[in-house]
Amino acid sequence: MYKVGITGGIGSGKTTACKVFEVLGIPVFYADTVAKEIMCKDAVLVAGVKAAFGNESYFEDGKLNNKHIAGIVFNNETALKQLNALVHPAVFRAFDAWEATIPSGTPYTLKEAALLFESGSYKMCDTNILVTAPYDLKLKRVMQRDGVSAEQVKARMDKQLSDEEKSKLANHFIVNDEQQSIIEQVLALHQQFLKAAEALKSINV
Repeated sequence: MYKVGITGGIGSGKTTACKVFEVLGIPVFYADTVAKEIMCKDAVLVAGVKAAFGNESYFEDGKLNNKHIAGIVFNNETALKQLNALVHPAVFRAFDAWEATIPSGTPYTLKEAALLFESGSYKMCDTNILVTAPYDLKLKRVMQRDGVSAEQVKARMDKQLSDEEKSKLANHFIVNDEQQSIIEQVLALHQQFLKAAEALKSINV
């Protein structure tokens, strides 16, 4: 099945773009949401987190001790990389399991992930989309959405690859600047992906 990756910096509006694809009937795998769920469900991941960060990483009821984990990885790049090295493979496993449930007649699937390029999972997709937006607009969106300060948003942005760096790895772009229509951009890409999926299908027959 043809696989499309989609990413974008915080506040870019990649989730909005994904919702348009969903309206078109395309299944979307939300990697960041799944990552939070499997932190408590994937036995291999749970064991790895406990080994790396201590048994106190989880409460007795099996729920993740977010405060404990955050206290270790916050401002500790080495620890954060160690955590990501545990989480990313688990998300890959979850994606494979999810895709196995998708009906065979589905032309393509979409994998949404904030760290699509950073995690290397873009290499597992046939093509990748980058959703972009002006810096000040992204800043404003996140401040309004999360009720946080500009400094807090900037700190989160600084931990992600810049759009310039991501654009070197992306194949397609959606500009979410509130001037250009996201719907029209998604529709155009949808047609491209349908053709690519059909071409791939003919090769594999």
